[in-house]
Amino acid sequence: MKPRMGRILVSTALFVGSILLLMGNVTFTVHTQSAQGLQGKSYSDWIRQSYNFRFGKDNLSLPGNAAIEGNDFVKPGAFPEAEYCGHCHEEAYHQWRQALHSNSFRTPFYRTSVNILVRTKGIEFSRHCDSCHNPIAVLSGGLTQDSHVDRSFDKDGLTCTTCHSIQRLQSTSGNGGFVLGVPAVIVDEEGNRIPGEVPFPDILDHPDRHSQAVMQPFYRTPEFCAACHKANLPNPLNEYKFIRAFTVYDEWQNSKFSKRNPLTFYQANFTTCQSCHMRRAPATLSDYGTKGGSFASHRWLAGNTAVPYYYGFDEQLQKTIEFLKAGNFLNVDIFALKKAGDDNIIAPLGSVPFQLAPKDVVEAYVVIQNKNIGHSLIPEVRDLYEAWVEVTVKDAAGNDVYHSGFLKPDGMLDARAHSFTNRPVNLSGEFVDNHKVWTIHSMAYDNSIQSGRSALVRYEFQVPSDVKGPLSITARVNYRHLRQSYLNNVFGPDHPLYPVVELASRTRALNLGTNDPTPALPGDNEDWMRWNNLGIGYLDQQQYSDSIEAFEQVVKLRPDYEDGYVNLGLTYIEWEKYSSARAPLEKALQLHPEYARALYYLALVERREGHPDAEVANLQKVVEQYPQSRDARRELGIAYYQQHRSDDAVAQFEALQAIDPDDVAAHYNLAILYRRKGRNAEAAAQAALYATKRIDPEAPTYSLDFLRKHPEISTESVPWHMHTDLQHGAASAGGQR
Repeated sequence: MKPRMGRILVSTALFVGSILLLMGNVTFTVHTQSAQGLQGKSYSDWIRQSYNFRFGKDNLSLPGNAAIEGNDFVKPGAFPEAEYCGHCHEEAYHQWRQALHSNSFRTPFYRTSVNILVRTKGIEFSRHCDSCHNPIAVLSGGLTQDSHVDRSFDKDGLTCTTCHSIQRLQSTSGNGGFVLGVPAVIVDEEGNRIPGEVPFPDILDHPDRHSQAVMQPFYRTPEFCAACHKANLPNPLNEYKFIRAFTVYDEWQNSKFSKRNPLTFYQANFTTCQSCHMRRAPATLSDYGTKGGSFASHRWLAGNTAVPYYYGFDEQLQKTIEFLKAGNFLNVDIFALKKAGDDNIIAPLGSVPFQLAPKDVVEAYVVIQNKNIGHSLIPEVRDLYEAWVEVTVKDAAGNDVYHSGFLKPDGMLDARAHSFTNRPVNLSGEFVDNHKVWTIHSMAYDNSIQSGRSALVRYEFQVPSDVKGPLSITARVNYRHLRQSYLNNVFGPDHPLYPVVELASRTRALNLGTNDPTPALPGDNEDWMRWNNLGIGYLDQQQYSDSIEAFEQVVKLRPDYEDGYVNLGLTYIEWEKYSSARAPLEKALQLHPEYARALYYLALVERREGHPDAEVANLQKVVEQYPQSRDARRELGIAYYQQHRSDDAVAQFEALQAIDPDDVAAHYNLAILYRRKGRNAEAAAQAALYATKRIDPEAPTYSLDFLRKHPEISTESVPWHMHTDLQHGAASAGGQR
């Protein structure tokens, strides 16, 4: 095997050479001498002389959102380098150097895609990406033709003083939704920021003034992370319309960990992004930021194994793998078997006896629960990351009876595998390869599992007539940070295989003949939760009758569990059997009076049955308990609108926009309500936002074109489907994995 490319990049000279190679035909003209001595307004005036304001006068960062106080260009040298901060913060610097933030710009994975954008549309369009990946380049005026900016800062991506100079957040729209102050590591006696580097003794003599310069209370909030860990594709970028790209912040806000959403299937303690990705650990190096010997991690451990593998950051790679394997993030449950010719399922496995014989055709029900992740599996760029289910059935000698989700010798994933990814499609019905997000027009499918939900994946195999038992069936969820075809696009076909991490697994023995109940393992869910997760999986696959049966098992096993009854009510509502939903919802409220989740769904029943006062009363109670509930605000606004309570409706939709600036229902209703009140300019603005953010009615046709071209993966777009031995065929170019 060839050594990793990162092993070659040892010296600074070689590193710079690799960057120039990755830039391809993208040219940055550097005029460092002419910039010498320019400060403040003289620097910004000099940049403005040649800056391409393609997206509007004084819009420095569009199609991105990065901003700076004063809305003018700042000299890149105004940002103290990370090495300067590392003098007192050795632990932070050591961790940061191997982390994704410090490598946000230079990696070949990022450069490959953004360079295509630069070559095909122009460097000014890359301000969309670099508002998060390289904000110094944006705010120093470097992203323009014939740039006058020294780009030596590219190697550091997000430095200490980019994040720690942010003074406020614009909204939760993402795409670099922050406002930087003039970079400073200390303030004066009046609290004014002192630009640039200062002698270390001055900082040590005034740690309170240092803290005032580099820390803000909102740095510890998920909204801070949302500035970049949420993204959309705006019209100026794609010249088409607004498209949501990824919404990790929204996913967290809708999860059980935010305590802001009453509609989650399970409950948990309040947990922020930082609680998970910046966990405190003992410091190994000297750092003035330690508290009691521990330090908030600046590795930001998550799922990126590709970057540390490429650069040879073995410590970061090992800690990332440990984080993924030890997090108890998923639960894998081989829940049931179903034999051909029998309408009943054998469930839950381990708790009921059953018979198995040679030649039996068997369906295996595998339930994957997103149990302890505060966002979806997979988050962010699902077209590049790859998680999938691997299922094996083996005989007593270890030979495969059935295998789905294997990797081929060339690293490509089995076309039959169930993967938690998506397939973005362009105007021609082709897979958007190389992460060319500005060409996306539709989504052929999205198999991600939202936080707290479960996916039911079905597999069919036949027990061989001459098999030697017992059989063993194993289901595991594997993950690698980048799919093989994308790595091939970046490096060509001749490169090492990148790490694959097993996130969770479960194995069960299948005896030929009688199978008696077996004890549960320590990681197994209780049977009531296993039924509950099955019901959630059925519900998401629109198998409402089966979902009802599963949730009935839940309340049978736990008659005191109010959410079991709420889940029954929810299923009846989605099945549009509103009258049947009332009884279980009222039962839940008997067990837990004023329970917000039950009140919300009961309000929908009241609306359907023509009881507007009861509907409003229930929703008001929900909003009182959960003022940041998107769904409750939206439905209460609609209820007020239908009662002609315009002022109250406006208040709810404006509150909804404060939570989610991109909510289409809020745009639509505010456009109508503002116009009725004579607020015509605001009405026109909301109408324009609605027009660009609503789903393009032609978009599904692009997806259908793609699915017709790729039957080997088209079943992934079907709410429920079977993975069988009959599903053969290699992935073609557009459906690559």
